[in-house]
Amino acid sequence: MPGEATAAVMDHRLSPIRGAYLIADREHLSADRLLPATREALEGGLRLVQYRDKGTDRDRRLEEARSLVALCHDYGALCIVNDDPGLARDAGADGVHLGGDDASIAEARQLLGPGAIIGASCYNDIGRAFAARRAGADYVAFGSFYPSPTKPAAVRAPLSLLKRARAQLDLPIVAIGGITPDNAGPLALAGADAAAAISGILDAPDIREAAQRLNNLLRLHW
Repeated sequence: MPGEATAAVMDHRLSPIRGAYLIADREHLSADRLLPATREALEGGLRLVQYRDKGTDRDRRLEEARSLVALCHDYGALCIVNDDPGLARDAGADGVHLGGDDASIAEARQLLGPGAIIGASCYNDIGRAFAARRAGADYVAFGSFYPSPTKPAAVRAPLSLLKRARAQLDLPIVAIGGITPDNAGPLALAGADAAAAISGILDAPDIREAAQRLNNLLRLHW
């Protein structure tokens, strides 16, 4: 399982957390666009998708998450659920991404098992990343590196943080925040294994082409 391999080897170069990482955000995507837009990104070669929905209708969220997991698996892609380990388990997702106010990594691991991928948001704090690694996270995420139209008030992270994290963490690193195929180059050069995007992919005139460009840019530095 992906989580077991990542945890056992602790080598970012062998992790499946690589390349373009689509955040399929339900505040950005209507119900009828969720699967078609994600499919277009998958057809561009992207193999990482996160289902993000802060809504309270759990039945709807579960139905959508299950459909998204099935679609991703059809393409050989991973599907991770944002914030909610229980939803990730019930939807058959590959793992969960946890923010600072979510369940602990230990709680998520206990619920999801050793094979799940668990990611942790570390914002602009490398100390959080060290703590996440000790707790058993499979990857860490830093950002926002650029102004984010989705989270305009998000804390900003400097490129120097990414370089320091790459030098000190043998763990996959995800960059997030305002990332597009046109501005991701410095992040890849600084050591990001993956770059997460919402509008940078979903608002492009051609979603497939945007996903392909971002994915290929990250792959150049593998």
